[in-house]
Amino acid sequence: MTIPEDIREVKRPPNTVVCDNGGDGPRRYAVRERKGIKYIRKGNPRPVNGNVIGHIVGGRFVPAAEEAAEAGPDMMSYGAAALAESVAGDLPDDLLTVYPPDTAFQIMAVASLRVIRPGITNGRISAHYKRTFVSSFYPGVHLSKNTVGDLLQRLGMDGKKRSQFYELRMDSVSKEHHIAIDGTLKHDNSNVNDLSAFSYKSRSGGSKDISVIYAYNIETAEPICAEVFPGNCIDASCYKAFIRNNDIRMGIIIADKGFPPSMIKDELNDRPDLHFITPLKRNDVRIRNNGMTEFEGTLEGMGAHILYKKKEIGKGGYLYAFRDTGKAFAEENTFLTKAEKKKNFVLSEYEKKDKTFGLIVFESDPDLPAETVYKCYSDRWMLELVFNRYKNDECLDSTGVQGDFSVIGSEFVNFISTVMTCRILDKLKASGLLKEMSYGDIMDDLSSAWRRADAPLPPSSGDGGWVHTNKTVLEELEALGLSTPVPIPEPKKKGRPKKNPEEPDKPKRPRGRPRKEVSS
Repeated sequence: MTIPEDIREVKRPPNTVVCDNGGDGPRRYAVRERKGIKYIRKGNPRPVNGNVIGHIVGGRFVPAAEEAAEAGPDMMSYGAAALAESVAGDLPDDLLTVYPPDTAFQIMAVASLRVIRPGITNGRISAHYKRTFVSSFYPGVHLSKNTVGDLLQRLGMDGKKRSQFYELRMDSVSKEHHIAIDGTLKHDNSNVNDLSAFSYKSRSGGSKDISVIYAYNIETAEPICAEVFPGNCIDASCYKAFIRNNDIRMGIIIADKGFPPSMIKDELNDRPDLHFITPLKRNDVRIRNNGMTEFEGTLEGMGAHILYKKKEIGKGGYLYAFRDTGKAFAEENTFLTKAEKKKNFVLSEYEKKDKTFGLIVFESDPDLPAETVYKCYSDRWMLELVFNRYKNDECLDSTGVQGDFSVIGSEFVNFISTVMTCRILDKLKASGLLKEMSYGDIMDDLSSAWRRADAPLPPSSGDGGWVHTNKTVLEELEALGLSTPVPIPEPKKKGRPKKNPEEPDKPKRPRGRPRKEVSS
């Protein structure tokens, strides 16, 4: 196709040729570099064209610019991604011990994004991966919707690798540690998996659930393993299977109220270093028969007035009773207020409940100090906080996937996210930021801290790599150790510097004008 004369006459780089691509678009007349010459036997040499270096557009040569998508973004959200990466700790190493590098990086990338982007769907993971520094911390990861779905399916199908990962987590548990085991229900109305079922709580609401059981280390303040069960599974049977499936062999299981230790009798007999602490219902006859409301002393250093009593019952069994006087007053006040409103006060009912206001009684197999038992259960509120984050801050209260294996794989990734959330909470408490702001507000602030992709790491608040990040957010980053503060110069001292006694005296400069010599 003949190139018009006016197009060929446009000034362009030397050793180039204009090619007509056809059509009417701005890229019709491409300018290609001359790559070389091809010699043909018994024929004339032919020029060889190279890459397109530009186009003739509007009567002038326009160089070809590098496509933005190929080069990647020149700035990304840094703060929240850096916080999640800073608490990852041993998680990537443990995953790399069990999974291939690309799978381990995929798990960490998805788990991080579920923490910093609440409610993120599989279809949006790739977009947020590219716009945050998660893509720098875990580079080269493919996270399209189909790829993430395939990842969750593969994770759910390979129970052996999940068990190997949890074993690495269990290695950190010692005999002195206390393990709380509890579960949470998550809505799942899928018709294509067998885990979705009506639980006792959800049947009246017409919504099916799945049950997720967690083991939580109170000393390290983070989960150590998790497992998915059908929503209609009874807690006691879940716990029994959970202990065996995850081979929990040491520690003290702190179960929920009403949990019968007899359900895990075989598991406890087979594991001499595994013990339990479980609260009794207030109408349990053992409380009255053993005089557990006849207290023998108070606990010290608990921040409240706590009465206690400890008594051995049978062989290798103990009861521990505690009464919080503050809670007792609140419960008594609530009881009397309701009775006055309904005008149904009965003295015998009041006398029956009077001794149980603020009372909690535990059954346990090890002989422990009363202070240890009370502290174990009072610290258990951290597990409830984890589940609250698990359902709210991470917005993981619905499965978002369908098949059994995908649900199990998704909950495995959620486990990684929950461990990271626990560590983030611990870091925020240590920094003092939680005294001034909520968890959600802090994460929102940190997400607004954008940084140039080519800026140096680790960052400094004054290195010029930040993009529209205000001073308050930089101070939060500094408090969390995610950015080095700008050093403040020392103020200049007033007056003359002090004389160093070791330095020789300088000759004094004569004052006034020099004398005029008179010639003789």
